[in-house]
Amino acid sequence: MDKKDEIILQQLDVIRTMTQNSLNRMGSDFWGAPPVQDTPKSTAPEKGAKPEKTAASTGANEKKEEEAPLPPPEKIEDLKAELDGYVGLGEIKREVNNLINMATVFKRREEMGLPNADFSLHMVFTGNPGTGKTMIARLMARIYRSLGILSKGQLVEVDRSGLVAGYVGQTAIKTSKVIEKALGGVLFIDEAYALNGKGDNDFGQEAIDTLLKAMEDHRDDLVVIVAGYDGLMEKFIHSNPGLESRFNRYLHFDDYSLDEMLEIFRMRCRKSLYTLSPDAEEDVKDFIRDENADGVTFGNARGVRNLFEQILTAQANRLAKMEHFTKEDLMTLTRDDVLHARGMEEDMTIAELEAKAAETKEKKTSSGAEAPKDEKEQKASQTFASADAK
Repeated sequence: MDKKDEIILQQLDVIRTMTQNSLNRMGSDFWGAPPVQDTPKSTAPEKGAKPEKTAASTGANEKKEEEAPLPPPEKIEDLKAELDGYVGLGEIKREVNNLINMATVFKRREEMGLPNADFSLHMVFTGNPGTGKTMIARLMARIYRSLGILSKGQLVEVDRSGLVAGYVGQTAIKTSKVIEKALGGVLFIDEAYALNGKGDNDFGQEAIDTLLKAMEDHRDDLVVIVAGYDGLMEKFIHSNPGLESRFNRYLHFDDYSLDEMLEIFRMRCRKSLYTLSPDAEEDVKDFIRDENADGVTFGNARGVRNLFEQILTAQANRLAKMEHFTKEDLMTLTRDDVLHARGMEEDMTIAELEAKAAETKEKKTSSGAEAPKDEKEQKASQTFASADAK
């Protein structure tokens, strides 16, 4: 091949290459860029990664959870013993035992084909915060399941915010979801009087209507307990004929006495494996008495729990300064701990703490005893009214 032929072949190669490139560009311009071929990803999970749940497996798991068997009902004797072990609540214990006896007899009559008089299990709990209303509601749910009245025996606790939505039509949906969750157990509505709103854009009545319908539709497997201050709850129940006809059983929870609150403190110590030194008990009693002088905010057993936690904080601060301490040190609450909890000033000496405690006691004694019950209700009513105005 001579030089001329080589040049011709080279030119043909150049033309062929240019033509191919042009065709490639035309295909890209007219039909879009060719899809990028991704390298296939491994289906094996990465090391340490959890396998993704498929729709089928998720549904199976949810179904499995729904179908999980409930624990067997508790023995009614054990539940009554638990009730008797609660501090105070004398009248409440009698009423609960009356309910247990009536429910037991009515259940037997039903099993024997005998008719029963109308007997409502829905209740109104009245009283100040911290008097045991939620605790008794939870126990009642377990009791009703033990007697075969309720199928599950759970307690669902809500207040107005858990039932009422901000737009038309949403409240019924929100309330219905809560009711569905409570079926088979007890629905406990705290501060239920707040549902009785007075604003133009208030949807509390929608929640009440939905609730009343559910109480009728599920009367055999739903118990509703509404709770709040005495006067406010009375107005709430009497504001609606439907409420009056369904809630005819009232249980009033008295405030705990000073000795009862001291016993609640002792029970907390025993439950948490703490020992109160003998010289500290009187100071704990004074601590409770002084704090309870402001009856509006103290909160009965709830207030005792707060004092207990303050004393534990003081004990922890004391032990943190020690290089070595024993198991007994960890379990003992001293007079020093109580006095520091009252003063909440770590650098004060015992003498200074005692003087401050005595001064506080004298001031609160001279200013008057515990706030009257109607003052507590008035404060709650004012709080609700101001929220409603917004």
